[in-house]
Amino acid sequence: MLSLFLAQAQDTDTIQIKKMDGVVPEAPKPVVKKNSSEIKNDTIIKTDRYGFRVGVDLYKLTRALYDKNYKGLELVGDYRLTKRYFLAAEVGNENKTTEDDRLNTTAKGTYLKAGFDYNGYENWLDMENIISIGMRFGLSSFSQQLNSYKIYNANPYFGQVPAITSGAKYSGLTASWIEVVAGVKAKVFDNVFVGFSLRLNALVSNKKPDNFDNLYIPGFNRTYNGTFGVGFNYSVTYFIPFYKKKIASIVSKKVENK
Repeated sequence: MLSLFLAQAQDTDTIQIKKMDGVVPEAPKPVVKKNSSEIKNDTIIKTDRYGFRVGVDLYKLTRALYDKNYKGLELVGDYRLTKRYFLAAEVGNENKTTEDDRLNTTAKGTYLKAGFDYNGYENWLDMENIISIGMRFGLSSFSQQLNSYKIYNANPYFGQVPAITSGAKYSGLTASWIEVVAGVKAKVFDNVFVGFSLRLNALVSNKKPDNFDNLYIPGFNRTYNGTFGVGFNYSVTYFIPFYKKKIASIVSKKVENK
């Protein structure tokens, strides 16, 4: 009996000492499994085609259907020089009658524009679309015919003087200009592309008739303030491939390992 009493007293003292020391046994923490990840590289093979694209400007071709004062034809073409750069050119012929407040003239002639386009669009795999910006240098050789003109009347009391028919023709006229081009070409069928472009022109040289200004220059379009012009075309072209280049690119992606 005495030994049992001493053992119980010892156990009670041990529990009290643990409580006094503030020691509380901790529960075991659960084991958490962490997912590991790794970077995996995939190789994508892309084929770029190089060749010549040739077509026609549908805007000039169809304009004669609704504009009786216009006839024109423009052929367009480009050659893929590098991955991003294309050599580009347009050649055409225009016959345009322009009526101003006091002049009615007809311009006839041919023109050539040559330069480059830079494709800023990154295509995927076999896509060949183009969103480009470029420049051209244009040359035009043409003639002007003065159909009629009006003499300015500083005193309109007796009314305006009727238009005077002329018919005088001025040959051997020339003009040159710089052209900034922004355009889009989209592949719609195999090797067939449609596109459009906007153009801002600035004259470099302009040989004029003796008695009046060039109201319209073939290839340059209507002149504004004597030196500036704007243009637009809508083209359909056919691509003739010459050769291909295969380009390998590496794409990295993260893979989770559970």
